Amino acid sequence: MPFASQSHAAAVDRVVPFQARDGQPCNVVQVRGQRSPDKGPVLLVHGAGVRANIFRAPVEATVVDLLLDAGYDVWMENWRASIDLTPCRWTIDQAALYDHPVAVETVARETGATSIKAIVHCQGSTSFCLSAALGLLPQVDTIVSNAVSFHTVVPLAARIKGKLSVPLLASLTPFVNPQWGLHPPGLLAKTLNGVIRLTHHECDNMVCRWSSFAYGVGFPTLWRHENLNAATHDWMQGEFADVPLSFFQQMADCIAAGHLVAYDRPKDVPADPVAQAPKTTARFAFFTGARNRCFLPESQQRSFAWLDGLRPGYHSLHVIPEYGHLDIFMGQHAHRDVLPLMLQELDRTN
Repeated sequence: MPFASQSHAAAVDRVVPFQARDGQPCNVVQVRGQRSPDKGPVLLVHGAGVRANIFRAPVEATVVDLLLDAGYDVWMENWRASIDLTPCRWTIDQAALYDHPVAVETVARETGATSIKAIVHCQGSTSFCLSAALGLLPQVDTIVSNAVSFHTVVPLAARIKGKLSVPLLASLTPFVNPQWGLHPPGLLAKTLNGVIRLTHHECDNMVCRWSSFAYGVGFPTLWRHENLNAATHDWMQGEFADVPLSFFQQMADCIAAGHLVAYDRPKDVPADPVAQAPKTTARFAFFTGARNRCFLPESQQRSFAWLDGLRPGYHSLHVIPEYGHLDIFMGQHAHRDVLPLMLQELDRTN
């Protein structure tokens, strides 16, 4: 069940299913609070192996709460990477081409809005930003991107680990799942649990340790423990599940190149998406934690420099001290340290 903060305990979800352009079932979720929205729709897009609910951790105030309080019409997308959907072997290109354009069209149809804003995280960000760059999201005028977008820079140890481990794992299983830390289904999962117990000692939460193992080389990788309250650290055990090796294979190629690259060369995605100017007039506000160990801050800094060179002074960059990757949203003080900056970026073009 989604967590409801005290300020929006009566919030109601309305799920609107849609079919992606290749037939994949997805949905968008409208969150309706006590205040009638007067600022238009904002679409929240989650990362890999999680779901829309990741934006509603048990903290004093979530990004959803702040958006509702500010008068925005809040929508959350469950794209093909969502653990609320049937697991599939997805790629960033598929999400960019097939999922996000229909999600945006669905929100526009349901609200009657001619312009939409978005807050996008991690692989929801890479795929959404790629979709915008391909000219597939003409309704979107502002994109608040967290952690990674067009450029993919990780610690050297993560590059080496991915180069060695991804081909091996891909030959053994189509998916990995942090839930294996709680309920290993077979020999491979039990073996990986043993490896994780030997190498990750940062906490007693096996899903947390598994997520660090799966997504990088940090201890932990996806947040700084000191930024999470105890309730969130416990809650996140139910928020991570299947992620396909097809994604890790594409990301390994992107990391080697230093930027997004097409996977299996789909005809509608250029092999090098950052070799030409993006086909969008959307303003990008890039966010990253200064202590991010999943994707280094240089990832967003490179993307900002690229777009700022094309249109100086239009886009923005925020490097948040003492924050990592997902604690940008889940941190117990994110409502004070980070989220007001995101709202300011949304309001700049409101």
